[in-house]
Amino acid sequence: MKKAFLITGLACIGGLGFVQAQNHKVVADQIVGIVGDKIVLQSDVTNSILDAKRRGQQLPDNAECILMQQILAQKAMVLQAEKDSIVVSDEDIDAKLENQIREFIAQYGSKEALEQIAGRTVYQIKDDFRQSFKEKELARKMRDKIVESIKITPVEVKAFYDKIPKDQLPFYETEVEVGEIVKYPKANRDLEKYAMEELNDYKKQVENGQKKFENLASLYTDDKATGAGTLNLNRNEKTWDPSFLNQAFRLKDGQISPVFKSKFGYHIIQMVSRNGDDAVVRHILKIPQITDDELNDAIKLLDSIRTQLVTGKVGFGEAVSRYTDDENAKFTAGMHLGQDNSTFLTIDQLDKGVVVELKNLKAGEYSKPIVTTDPTGKKVVRLIYLKTRTEPHRANLKDDYNKMADRAIEEKKDDAMEKWFNSKLPTFYIMLDDQYKNCQELQPWYKNATADK
Repeated sequence: MKKAFLITGLACIGGLGFVQAQNHKVVADQIVGIVGDKIVLQSDVTNSILDAKRRGQQLPDNAECILMQQILAQKAMVLQAEKDSIVVSDEDIDAKLENQIREFIAQYGSKEALEQIAGRTVYQIKDDFRQSFKEKELARKMRDKIVESIKITPVEVKAFYDKIPKDQLPFYETEVEVGEIVKYPKANRDLEKYAMEELNDYKKQVENGQKKFENLASLYTDDKATGAGTLNLNRNEKTWDPSFLNQAFRLKDGQISPVFKSKFGYHIIQMVSRNGDDAVVRHILKIPQITDDELNDAIKLLDSIRTQLVTGKVGFGEAVSRYTDDENAKFTAGMHLGQDNSTFLTIDQLDKGVVVELKNLKAGEYSKPIVTTDPTGKKVVRLIYLKTRTEPHRANLKDDYNKMADRAIEEKKDDAMEKWFNSKLPTFYIMLDDQYKNCQELQPWYKNATADK
């Protein structure tokens, strides 16, 4: 039973299988498993396999057995979660669905391309995924409830470490903990006024029929990522600047917004089409030019902050809280985080500008202010902090205690989950199709499967 919990992909059930099914004309579905009142379809397994292959994952020979085990485990935890009155909010599921749709759109290039490939509208795709996302979240909450009281002691961590053969200890590449303080130089008022006047002039030219909005955008926008292209908006997506969304959804088809300011600069928006909470818009962005005076002011400020940091007059976290213009950094004390929210990152997880600066820093040191541009093209001044740096090495308790502790507590949680399943399986109604009878991973399920339970 453990392997079901060593693979965090309980969540991968479904995946992009609807696209694969569309392209491969999957044959009629059939029920291959039941846990309580939860059914497992052959397509649940098939689509997950197709999706894993699409993402380039290396699958073991017994992939179908492992996936079936995971799906059954998820169904069992959902069943228990419902019995224990565990709930998930519609808002939480909606947010996860929005994130999934954004990933699909990024993969296929546009909302239209996604809908064409899937043979469904975005709303239909969300409906297709809603139940599986809800079950995934219920299963996660149930697992959290089962293992919430599990702790790990230093003695247990050492015992876990000692039982691993020395030649099988994990090998870690160079890792760094890196933070930064960023300042966006503010353009002077005259240049901001000039940017606003430019946009007002573009707006008049379009409204007077002199020029087309998309032509002006291709020539003059400072948003090089979209240029004259269109943006697909959903008013419930939290990734968009709020002022941008508010202005867009006030417009009627063909209408142009007044000039307004967002965190990226100044804009005008033209509504192309709108359907409920979805809209297609064009926009022109003007980023007021930064002169050397404003740039030097930001550099001087970060220089003075660096002096305070080096002399110990202020701590890095406090300096981030006081001075950074990166709102997200205030929640991470200015430190870069990996996908697992760890502060330890490998070099390939950092952008090139940071990597170049790190070559000249020792652990605990701060770079001099450096001038770069952010993804939108705005100039930014950055102060880099190298907190720690490790050399490539085989795992040891002195340098890698936290990582060993994480692995040890996960093993302890897996043991707890195995015990939970051993006690719960006899209480569930279980049916399994004979096609999985040779799967070693599923023997506990077959053992507890009866037609008359």
